[in-house]
Amino acid sequence: MTSLSNFAGGADALELNGKHIVLGLSGGIACYKAAELCRALIKAGATVQVVMTEAAEQFITPVTMQALSGRPVFTSQWDARQDNNMAHINLSREADAIVIAPCSADFMAKLLHGRADDLLSLMCLARPIDTVPLLLAPAMNREMYAHPATQRNLVQLQADGATVLGVGSGFQACGETGDGRMLEPDELLQDVIAFFTPKVLAGQRLLITAGPTFEAIDPVRGITNLSSGKMGFAMARAAREAGADVTLVAGPVSLPTPRGVARIDVKSASNMLEAVILIIKDATVFIATAAVADWRPDAPSDQKIKKDGSGQSPQLAFVENQDILATVAQSAAAKSGALFCVGFAAESHDLHENAQAKRLRKDVPLLVGNIGPDTFGQDHNALLLVDGQGSTEMPRASKLALARQLVKEIAQRIHKT
Repeated sequence: MTSLSNFAGGADALELNGKHIVLGLSGGIACYKAAELCRALIKAGATVQVVMTEAAEQFITPVTMQALSGRPVFTSQWDARQDNNMAHINLSREADAIVIAPCSADFMAKLLHGRADDLLSLMCLARPIDTVPLLLAPAMNREMYAHPATQRNLVQLQADGATVLGVGSGFQACGETGDGRMLEPDELLQDVIAFFTPKVLAGQRLLITAGPTFEAIDPVRGITNLSSGKMGFAMARAAREAGADVTLVAGPVSLPTPRGVARIDVKSASNMLEAVILIIKDATVFIATAAVADWRPDAPSDQKIKKDGSGQSPQLAFVENQDILATVAQSAAAKSGALFCVGFAAESHDLHENAQAKRLRKDVPLLVGNIGPDTFGQDHNALLLVDGQGSTEMPRASKLALARQLVKEIAQRIHKT
């Protein structure tokens, strides 16, 4: 049995460790979100240099951003603090990426036409295009965002090499509701992390199941388990970061959908199987993290079963649910090698023996085992990877860190086949 030692001690790597981000703020009420984004980038391991336009200073002070970034804020192209008085050159050369958040409609138009009448636009124009990527987080009123000029600008900026991170939809400061809100700081952080993640699953289409299932006894009661779905959702996020097109079929959980992931909510094992069968034909990788109920009540009542005071419990008969992983693994796509299947096994004891037996029984190339009671509902886990050559331990770490490592393992196995 081997161990993936880079997880020794359970310490999780900082996703942006060693990255230097220039965070640019143009004018807009969404500048208040830039403060939280700055903190989030630093907590993820990045260093942050803030550059603000004159308009941005009307919404948030340089003092605030300096306190959060731990660095002097630059606001003028005539800033004399640089020895050569060329902040637009020096700041761009030091950056691993320039992130403009918020990026106003006016600033996008300025970038499009190559105007450079302030430090931030001058720096964007002077950056080495091949080595310093430009990421834009638009923020504006819904009518401004929908305007044909703005939409043309977005298309052309992407054609010129900028990465547009999209917008949110909802209530706006002006009182209107619609598209154009700047994404929330956590969403932007996820997008920045994904941008820097090696795309080891580029071109792959992943179908992932997650969470428990709920098998109804009557309209108000049912059989389920303690799975929180966190591992499956972490797998979906990590796969999307690695460049995959991800669809997540989720049992009854209340977790937010990872950025860029398509989600289908289901309830019972039968519901989950139906959803999987409908879309599995388009997948190249199937990852079954869901803790699917093995049995369901044979004849659930259409009314609440009430106790009658006799002390007698209702007699329930059960039928076995169809095995989703085994069904998919026996499909023509899986047998031909066009579909790579990964199973998960939550055991209570004898993990290695039970996981290996389950892998053979379900006929999958890779099975990931864990001790269910030690991880259900928690943010951390320890995994055992079981394949035809033996087993590999993944020591306890956050579920997201484990998911990212598992994505690399899956990518290596896919590319060998």
